[in-house]
Amino acid sequence: MKAKILIVDDEPDFLKLLGRVIRMELPDCETLFADSGSKAVELLNLHEVDVACLDIRMPDMDGFELLRFIQTHHPLVTVIMITAYGCIEVAVRAIKEGAYDFITKPLEQDVFILTLRKAMERAKLLRENLRLRESVKHYEVFQNIVGTSPAIRKVFDTIRMVAATDVTVLIRGESGTGKELVARAIHELSERRSGPFVPVNCPAVPEQILESELFGYKKGAFTHAVHNRKGLFQEAQGGTIFLDEIGDIPMSIQTKLLRVLQEKEIKPLGDNHTVKIDVRVIASTNQDLERKIAEGSFRGDLFYRLNVVPIFLPPLRDRREDIPLLAEHFLKKYGEKFKKPVRQISPEAMQWLMSQEWKGNVRELENTIMRGVLFSHGGELMLRDLGLPAEAGEMPDSSKDFENIGSGEFSYKDAKEKSLKEFHERFFGRLLSITNGNISQAARLCGLERQALQYILKRYGIQVEKYKRDEQNHG
Repeated sequence: MKAKILIVDDEPDFLKLLGRVIRMELPDCETLFADSGSKAVELLNLHEVDVACLDIRMPDMDGFELLRFIQTHHPLVTVIMITAYGCIEVAVRAIKEGAYDFITKPLEQDVFILTLRKAMERAKLLRENLRLRESVKHYEVFQNIVGTSPAIRKVFDTIRMVAATDVTVLIRGESGTGKELVARAIHELSERRSGPFVPVNCPAVPEQILESELFGYKKGAFTHAVHNRKGLFQEAQGGTIFLDEIGDIPMSIQTKLLRVLQEKEIKPLGDNHTVKIDVRVIASTNQDLERKIAEGSFRGDLFYRLNVVPIFLPPLRDRREDIPLLAEHFLKKYGEKFKKPVRQISPEAMQWLMSQEWKGNVRELENTIMRGVLFSHGGELMLRDLGLPAEAGEMPDSSKDFENIGSGEFSYKDAKEKSLKEFHERFFGRLLSITNGNISQAARLCGLERQALQYILKRYGIQVEKYKRDEQNHG
């Protein structure tokens, strides 16, 4: 479907001019024209408009009134304001009231087309964001695990299957993919749900303490053992023990753990007798255990005892279609926790979230949304809340520059150019700093085509090289 652009201006010649420019530069777009605010309202109610260019000064309904109407009744329309009479302050007012951008008469054709392209991309993002929000309404959280991708649905199916049994499970996946959530889901869906779920973060327990923590000890077993103590396996009696990051346990513990899995019994430190246990074992790892076996740092027989049913958790980059669902889930979670009114994620912020590699996986995404909600100031999570450059519509405060107005030393053209230059230097300077001078990545983050971004950088003399860090000095 063709994108629809609505041009609203009370000057017939100007409408014809813009029509010719759009037909020549954007032949795939459909253009609608209105010579008054009331006519624009009619067209907006009849057509699904993507971008509206509004003249500010019109006789029956000025551009600001029409802007407010659009925001109320057609919020998916991206608005560009047109003015020949105002100054930068008028444009800033328009943007603060919800316009996406502004252009001035006399028209610069290349700037107009570039602005239109950006606005159409934003309109596309708005509609896609609406579609994603609608899809979020219909998804269900499976045991606190969010996702509808084929990869995560396969995990759900495996969880249901193994939960009905008592077999040992090895959950594999990168850090932050949600391995403990999967372990808890298996426990909660099993017949052991009324028993305890005991998680053990193996790397966090020093080697000399891990054995006594897992298996317990008798009074006098070592210097400070002044009484008998049950180990975590006994604490998990009748339930499930989750051995997180099993690949990090020392060989001495591996040998004793193998006996637990084979004989269903433990031997506390300092005790001559074994203790029978009824515990389901679920383990996890982010390591290549097969490689560790080949190197001699992990027992092969223990691996095969643990790996009765493997569950592979995909990294977030391999299930990107779940990112909007996860983001909305965390937005709701932390909005309620921090008592923040933020209810949705802006299209630009969502596009940025979708573009990231998320090396820390779901945990990194959750932390990012949590910080964003914490620093948010309105009902929508914006790029600036995530610590990124704000939308291009936000102009720097150049009010001090207007002090010389009327002196004959500071023309409108100079003021406009100075403010625009400052804005572009700040906006794209910050963006290029984040991307280490990578133009393609910067273009993706701000919703521009690479060619359009290169044009802007050239026009405002922004040197990309100075934002490229020396990897050897920053490694």
